[in-house]
Formats: sequence, C-alpha cells, structure tokens
Amino acid sequence: MYHKWIALYAITQLVGVNSFPIDTKPSTSLEARTVTFTSSIILAVSSPAFFPKFAHHGSKPLNPVPTGPIKIISTLKKENYPQAWTAPDANHPEVQAAIKAIDWTHVPNLDPQVEGGPNYDNSKDVACWWTNTQCTKPKVNYLPEDVRACASVGDFGLTYDDGPLPPQSVNDPWAEPRLYNFLAGIKQRATLFYVGSNVVAYPDAAVRALQSGHTLCAHTWSHPHMTTLHNHDIVAQLYWSMRAIKEAAGVTTRCWRAPYGDVDDRVRAIAHQMGLYTIVWNSDSFDWGLPSAANGFSGTLTQETIDGYFQNWIAMRENKTDTEGRIVLEHENSNMTILTSEKWLVNLREAFHVKTVHECEPSLPGPYWES
Repeated sequence: MYHKWIALYAITQLVGVNSFPIDTKPSTSLEARTVTFTSSIILAVSSPAFFPKFAHHGSKPLNPVPTGPIKIISTLKKENYPQAWTAPDANHPEVQAAIKAIDWTHVPNLDPQVEGGPNYDNSKDVACWWTNTQCTKPKVNYLPEDVRACASVGDFGLTYDDGPLPPQSVNDPWAEPRLYNFLAGIKQRATLFYVGSNVVAYPDAAVRALQSGHTLCAHTWSHPHMTTLHNHDIVAQLYWSMRAIKEAAGVTTRCWRAPYGDVDDRVRAIAHQMGLYTIVWNSDSFDWGLPSAANGFSGTLTQETIDGYFQNWIAMRENKTDTEGRIVLEHENSNMTILTSEKWLVNLREAFHVKTVHECEPSLPGPYWES
C-alpha cells in the first residue's frame, strides 16, 4: 500500500472534500457539503524541497554502535528556530514556503476539532478522528491508512515518544544516552518520535540515535493536540520538527506520530503532502501516567499498574491468544519511563520479535527520503 506512495483501489469512491487554501476556520460542517472530489489512487508525494540544504552523512548505523557521553552544548543555532515548547509562527518565511508547496485541494475542508470532542458525532466520524474513534483508515481515498500494528503476530514494534531526553543538570543520569546505551548493550533498535524543541536543545543525541541504528521520526515542535490547530499552524509544527532532525542528523524523515495520537484526515493530508506517513499504536504502556518531572508529578498510575500491561502482553503471547502484531507506545521523557523500559525489554524480547516499525511492517518505504 505504501510502495512509492501509490496504491490502486479496487473501486473508485466519491469523497466529500473541498478546497481549503487559506488558514481560516470553515463556516460550515463537512456533512452539509456536496461531493466534489473523486480519486482512486493514493496521492503521490516526493522528497520535500522546501528545507534549507544540510549535509547528509548517510543513515547506516556505525559498527560498533557508539556509547559513552554526548556533547551537552547544542551545536545548532537556536536563533534559527522558534522558541522552544511554544507554538511556532506560521508566517515565518520558511514555513510559508512549505505552505505554498501543499496542494490544498487535497486537504479535507474540516473544522479544527475541539479538545474532548463534546459535539463530535462519533457514529458518522466524518474526519476519521483517531482520538475519539480510533479510526485509522481515512475517509478520503487519496490518503494511506495509518500504521497501527506490526504485520505479523508475535512481532513487537518498539517505539519511544518525546525524545531525545535532554539533561536537566550537568550529570543527569537519566538523560540520553542512558536509554540508547541500554539498547546498544542488548543490540536492540527502536523507532523514536522526536519533539523538535528537544532536538534543537540536544542535537548530538539525535546523531547518536541515528548512528545506533534507531529510526528518527517527527513528533511536532511543541507537542500540541494537532487536530485543534488551523492548517498553517499544523504545517509549522511539522516543519520545525522535520527541519531540526534534518539539520542535526542529516536525514529527511518520512514518518511521524501525532502527540496523544490526535490525528484526523485534515492533519493526515497535510502531513502526507509534507512527505510523512502516520504511525499510531495498538498497545499503550501508559508509562506516561507515572508521576515524574515530565508531567509535573501529576501522574496517577502506579508502577504495579504499568507492569500489569507488560505482563499481560507477555502472557497473551505465551498463550497464543493475541491476534495481531503490536506497535507499543512508550516514552523517553523521564526517569520513570526509562526505568520501565529497562525493567521489561529483556523479558519482552524473550516472548516477542522486538523490532523497529519499519522492520515489522515491510510494506513501508524507507524511513528517510535520502537514499
């Protein structure tokens, strides 16, 4: 389905879509509009041409995998980026270039969602809004389905959100390369979804991850609920995350995950045209619910509760009662999430074939636009 981003459908479908070329809120809902677009193939996209030129040093892992300390001082010019952890300005000239590269006739004319979805009709689910309905097959047939599971039962797609974890002090024992060194020690690779603000703060961690054979994917600039944003702000969030990865590690990523999994067809269409395919998950570790600095110690879940999820996955695999491969949501954003991964990964490897998402879903194209 993903090969060269083109897939033929058996039947041409009529899809309710209108042009939405400007960053304003539509005045009417999709249900009230007439059908205006017909398509039978996935919209073809190519390597984004709107980024500045940065050196590409290859994406093959080093052998042996590097370990040891990472340079703490950022090697990127922070003045070339938005303020960390704030909504980036969609009027920035670089973002405007990305906006102009998008064919807005292939972006569904949908309202931004309201967080919590109090007035959203789940039974119709016109936007294929994952947050409310877990929908992963777009209502428009020119977009590919989200990647939500590994292709084979017994495969375990290992993913970590919110990295790279930067040091909070000079000798922070939990910051990277803590997790990366652990993974190197057991010869394990993972798919990493990077927040652009963290990459700019700690670019050498992204380099280390790439050199270690991990897959680098985008996770926005400042971690918002993406479906609540207007079109141009969605572009800005994706642009700066991708740019940070490209400048730091020298690769143009082709994969992304929405913070909180908050994606709908409008967001998918914009991401798709920026060269990204959407990866979600079908198994949640809930490690984000552990009290830690990452959530202001407001987490309400206990370690025992989190351990129960891992125990259940292993038991289902041993009993052969699981029915599909897993893509699992974990995080590299606190001491608690790192500890949880260190606690369970060895046991998981005894029960599952633990892989990157690209290894467990072979229909995906390569993770980077560079050869």
